Amino acid sequence: MCVFLDIHMVVYIYGLTYIAHMNIQSHRFFKLLADTTRLRCLLLMQAEGELCVCELTHALGLSQPKVSRHLASLREAGIVLDRREGLWIYYRLHPELPAWAQSVIEATLEGVSKHEPFIGDHVMLAEMPNRPSAACCA
Repeated sequence: MCVFLDIHMVVYIYGLTYIAHMNIQSHRFFKLLADTTRLRCLLLMQAEGELCVCELTHALGLSQPKVSRHLASLREAGIVLDRREGLWIYYRLHPELPAWAQSVIEATLEGVSKHEPFIGDHVMLAEMPNRPSAACCA
């Protein structure tokens, strides 16, 4: 079953959602980045690539439901993509993110990476025992 929506050009194929044309509105993008939890998640993904929810919860020191709720907002806006592997869900920046949005994330990471809480997030992630290549999530 394929359904095409003119506004966002979202295609549903076999229950999966794909964004055909990235049409992220700047005011929505910046509103999402204004939340500290979402910003910290995005900056960790920018620095590390794909991360499991368990890695994000460990690095940020937050509960899984809270982190998952914020990731869902980012996914619904088309800023991140997720994929399931067994029990784990991995998130990464959407590869078709508009260049201006990608530049904002890159510049933000460069500007804040030597300040808290971003330093601590990277330290906690680096010190996480049994990262997902083992079995850290349950």
